[in-house]
Formats: sequence, C-alpha cells, structure tokens
Amino acid sequence: MSDNKKSNKNEWPLWEVFVRSKNGLEHRHFGSLHATDTEMALKNARDVYTRRMEGVSIWVVESKNIHASKPEKNAEFFEPAEDKIYRHPTFYELPDGVKNM
Repeated sequence: MSDNKKSNKNEWPLWEVFVRSKNGLEHRHFGSLHATDTEMALKNARDVYTRRMEGVSIWVVESKNIHASKPEKNAEFFEPAEDKIYRHPTFYELPDGVKNM
C-alpha cells in the first residue's frame, strides 16, 4: 500500500454516502463507510447501498470535511432570518385561479 493509504482498516477514513434514487431529485444520506480513498468509497457505496439498482448517482464525502451548526447555538445562528419576512411570503394573498403554490 502507498504511504497515503492506511494499512489498518480501523484507521481508514470515514465517508458519508449520499444516493439519488431513480425517481428522486435530490441526494439523500444513506449511511457511512470506511475506505482508503475516494475510488474505494464510491465502489463500496455502490456495492453496499445500491444493491437493488435503486440509485442513479452517488456522492461520497469524507466525514472530516462536513461541518455543521451547533445545536446549542441555534437561537443566535438562525435568529437573523426572523427579521426577513420577505423570505416567507405568508402575507401575500393568492388569486383565486392559483390552485397550488
């Protein structure tokens, strides 16, 4: 194995797997797996998560590259959106001819 690939499976990086189904428009998180590199992660994801041929696209992202907001800071993080009422146009009245919006 090359230097950039770790030899012990317990040390392999963790990858998050996202799959887009045949009738879906977005990728959904399907699970996680360990792999030495992107190519191995894609092949393993295909074998593990699309065995029934339900996927048309797979994304793999090394877990260390995913960053998330902190739940304990939700109030201050999401609060600025409350003063932008135009983002949620609930105050508009729809014309009678409009069935779905």
